[in-house]
Amino acid sequence: MVFSCGILAVILLTAADSSSATSQDAGSIDTLRQMGKAFARIAEQASPAVVAVKSETVVTEDYPSYDYPGMPRNPFGRDPFEDFYRSGRLPRRQYRQMLAQGSGFLISADGFILTNNHVAGEAGEVKVQLADNREFTARVVGTDPDTDIAVIKIDSGGLPYLELADSDRLEVGEWVVAIGNPFGLSHTVTAGIVSAKGRNNVGLTTYQDFIQTDAAINPGNSGGPLINLDGKVIGINTCILSSNGGNMGIGFAIPVNMAKSIYDQIGKGKSIIRGFLGVSLQDMTAELAKSFDMKDAKGVLIVDVTDGSPADKAGLKQGDVAVEFNGQPVDESKTIQNKVAMLQPGTKAEIAVIRGGEKKKLVVELGERPRSGGVSGVQSDTMERLGFAVQNLTDDMAQRLGFKGLQGVVVSQVDPSSVAARKGISPGMLIQQVNRRPVADVKQFDDATADAASKAGAVLLLVRDDRYSSFITLPLQKK
Repeated sequence: MVFSCGILAVILLTAADSSSATSQDAGSIDTLRQMGKAFARIAEQASPAVVAVKSETVVTEDYPSYDYPGMPRNPFGRDPFEDFYRSGRLPRRQYRQMLAQGSGFLISADGFILTNNHVAGEAGEVKVQLADNREFTARVVGTDPDTDIAVIKIDSGGLPYLELADSDRLEVGEWVVAIGNPFGLSHTVTAGIVSAKGRNNVGLTTYQDFIQTDAAINPGNSGGPLINLDGKVIGINTCILSSNGGNMGIGFAIPVNMAKSIYDQIGKGKSIIRGFLGVSLQDMTAELAKSFDMKDAKGVLIVDVTDGSPADKAGLKQGDVAVEFNGQPVDESKTIQNKVAMLQPGTKAEIAVIRGGEKKKLVVELGERPRSGGVSGVQSDTMERLGFAVQNLTDDMAQRLGFKGLQGVVVSQVDPSSVAARKGISPGMLIQQVNRRPVADVKQFDDATADAASKAGAVLLLVRDDRYSSFITLPLQKK
């Protein structure tokens, strides 16, 4: 009887456990079902604002020459085509078209779109296809290769668009959704979590603060949105870490707060301006910490301070260890670089340093970071007329580029297919004269080139690099 009761008790207990397990399974399935519906809702609401971006780029290449390394010995003693090259009867370069496709997303009802610079930044023509299959030719409003961000625009109204979240509040482990056009498969939706924040050793751009995610990202996803569970954009999908070119669960997205800073400038027709501190930095190691009498390897070592820079004026010194920037701890040099770059010149920032074992707080007024060769804003008449753009020469730039005590404007961007590029003009060069007329700023340069354009023909430029000066003539179309 006892044995039987024991059996009955076991049977009853097993039945109760089975009922409880069934109830738990039902609850788990319901939770999964609700999560699936959340992803479906995000996809339905966000997809209409995600676009496919197709770009066409003209690539220039030099024709082979007997003078090039690896070519067979020239039996004529000189390149037989050189006379034809010099006379212009035979082009020295060949041109070929490259097609690329990526993604982007609308951020305003009147057609402004965020995408990657490597998707649309260097393109001669950009096409945008909406979710309803309408196709537009887009205008490149501005680009920033240093963050791999581009702003393009289509002429339309009443368009669906996505709201931007605060990516600084993003937490590791949060669910995210990626939408884009991988391999041309329109509006593909994938989901994952935020694997890490603040990745700055990817090596893709100058300013790196990537969000890492395991949401599947593949070629063609570049420029598309990474979206949180509120349906707002927290990042721009940019690249993957892969050994075979496909997704391996490690994707990177640009934080949308970084994109906001860029858009706020070039989206309003302004050039990109970044804060400048004027220091060389080095990440702290255990060995360095011991040498500098630090208890641990936290902070960033200031290796050098540029004379006359904002850092110098604020009292920062070589050997200081920066431990805080505007009240936030800093452990990597890239962190300080990014924070400074996202602030405007004239902004006052507080830097806490360890000096001689004591903590000091210093206030620095940021200067303007030199923009040599990389950052471009709105395309100007100068770019169309001459094939390059210029910017004012600041004191910091003069010191950095070797033009201290000189006047002129600095070349900030060059069209690689232009005559200017073929004649050797490159970013970072100083233009001192236009048609023997000295120019001290962009306005004087624009006035001088506009005057030259009204007369057609050519323009004579006095150009200087860090060592030599030379005169260069460029053709001009009559305005």
